[in-house]
Amino acid sequence: MAVRMKDIARDLGVSVVTVSKVLRNHSDISPETRERVLRRIKELKYRPNLAARALVTGRTHSIGLIVPDLVHPFFADVAKALSRVLRVRRYGLLISSSEEDPALERDEIDQLLARSVDALIIASTQWTVESFRRIEEQNIPYVLLDRRLPGLPANFVGVDDELVGELAARHLIEAGCQRIAHIRGLEVSTALGRLEGFRRTLTLNRLPLPPTYIVSSRSGDNAGDVSGYDAMIRLLELKPFPDGVFCYNDPVAMGALQAALERGLRVPEDIAVIGCGNIHHSAFLRVPLTSIDQDSAGIGERAAKLALSLVEGKSGPVRPKTVLLTPTVVVRESTRRPPVRREVSV
Repeated sequence: MAVRMKDIARDLGVSVVTVSKVLRNHSDISPETRERVLRRIKELKYRPNLAARALVTGRTHSIGLIVPDLVHPFFADVAKALSRVLRVRRYGLLISSSEEDPALERDEIDQLLARSVDALIIASTQWTVESFRRIEEQNIPYVLLDRRLPGLPANFVGVDDELVGELAARHLIEAGCQRIAHIRGLEVSTALGRLEGFRRTLTLNRLPLPPTYIVSSRSGDNAGDVSGYDAMIRLLELKPFPDGVFCYNDPVAMGALQAALERGLRVPEDIAVIGCGNIHHSAFLRVPLTSIDQDSAGIGERAAKLALSLVEGKSGPVRPKTVLLTPTVVVRESTRRPPVRREVSV
């Protein structure tokens, strides 16, 4: 016969409410009582009936996460940090991938809503706000992650992407690059913001940016290395080809590096390359990759805390919150040229 909460309460001489509060990590339980209850739970191998609890509380204690690419290291780091925060609060994390497909993302949203998740966290590929209106109609709180959606006032956690583009351009200028190109991502807010900050910084520093020096990758996240390789080949066919390239993200930059090395170019002497994301193995490439660190773990932690505050908030609806983390440049060999003395405008 399954062990029930009231069995544990009877054994310890406490109320069922006390056992319930311990399971929910409630703050008004003394450390001694908490330890006794948790020890007895472990001894009896008690497992809460989540379905029954959801019927009583109206919550499933689960959060849904939708990302464009499950194997992309940036989103993997975000998911890991999310899970770590949620686990402490005894929430589960349900993860799905949209594969950069808006139609598939809409299906995944419907699937997670059907599972009655308490909140959604989404790095969206959508072009319109219709899917989010459906979420709002069901009174499910949601947080946009990494990517904003124009025309949608919503909770958001990410970085200032215009600053990302500015930092990348400024770093390449300081490295002595004069012909600087950009391999951009898809038509999402991250790509648009990075391009804007990059373009503005080159203009302020009176450096040219011919249209041919902005090349689109076919994919921002999924198979980004292949797209980066192809885009770099196109840049290297230009006369003159660029001596510095800012890539939308690290997978794109890895493909771009490979193309440059296969053409016999020296990195960074002939062409410097900088990415974005600072994924873990960037330092172990044939030429270690300079990258903009977005603090992926910090993004995951802040998104989890924001989602929990929306779920557990006692007050009524509040204005959407924006949480922006500060990006930083992590310098490695792919841009490490002898220092150049030059005033850089910001």
